[in-house]
Formats: sequence, structure tokens, C-alpha cells
Amino acid sequence: MRQCKVYVNNMEAGTLREEDTGGYTFAYNEGYGGKPVCLNMPVRKESYTSDHLFPFFFNMLSEGANRKMQSLLLHIDENDDFGILLATAHTDTIGAVTVKKVNG
Repeated sequence: MRQCKVYVNNMEAGTLREEDTGGYTFAYNEGYGGKPVCLNMPVRKESYTSDHLFPFFFNMLSEGANRKMQSLLLHIDENDDFGILLATAHTDTIGAVTVKKVNG
């Protein structure tokens, strides 16, 4: 399982996990009272689950030639959406959301 902390305007909002089964889970931190990550994922106590990387996070990724270059430079499989997200979305993103890898 790989996971990252998700920040909205530099405030820790929750945790995004890639499960060993291949699915994804996003959960807001208990007591988080800031803005939602996106309109499709309002703040709530229950976790969000998906068989695929949530569209909001997928749309943070590069496409085409930029994605190929990132995967080559970072030594990450071009089809590893979560790996590329972890490696690229911790700084310089468009919008208020960033992610930071959790070790372990």
C-alpha cells in the first residue's frame, strides 16, 4: 500500500491511499474544517473509495510528451498514475491541492 497526505491551501486535509488490491481510498482527517479537495468529494466522515485513481487526482497528472519525459527522468513506469502523482504533485500544482508522500 502506498499513501500520501493531501493538502488544501497548505492545510492537511486527508490521506489518499493506493490499496494492495488495486483500488483507492481517500479519507478526510477527523476534524478537518477547511475547503473540500474538489466539488465531487465534499468533506465528510466516511471514506471515498474507487477502483481507479479518483478523477480529480488523475487530472493533476501530465499527459503526452510531458508525462513520458517525467516517467523517464523519475524512473517511474509511465502507466503508474499513483507513482507519478507522488513524485510530481508535492509542489508547483495548478490550484490549491498538493500531495506529499507518506513513508512506510
